[in-house]
Amino acid sequence: MFQRKPRRFRRRSNGRNHMSHGNGTSQMRMRPKSFVNDQSRNSFRTSLSAEKLFEKYSSLAKEAMTSGDKTLSENYLQHADHFMRIIEDKNRNRIQNKTEMVDKSVHNEKTSADINNANLSEENKNKK
Repeated sequence: MFQRKPRRFRRRSNGRNHMSHGNGTSQMRMRPKSFVNDQSRNSFRTSLSAEKLFEKYSSLAKEAMTSGDKTLSENYLQHADHFMRIIEDKNRNRIQNKTEMVDKSVHNEKTSADINNANLSEENKNKK
């Protein structure tokens, strides 16, 4: 048989505007908008608060226990315990922030009172 010349591979654009991939320049790829209304990728996450999720899993645990499924009930209780820890951390941080703000305001009041006292003592020295 006879030998053919190897054909050159012709790249097809497929709507990509003939971008070459190995030319050494860093080009930013644009992703198609596959998410409608700017929804996040993690659409499976609910927007419920930790308190509501704690109530939800506690009630699900009670329902599972009344139906006789101890394993499912324990699973829901572990979820409820997780959200209880989140609530406690949130409350702890809130209390800590309040005490820090109170400490700062007391410190600011003391320093302003000290400055006022220093100014008054200087005025009294200047009068004498």
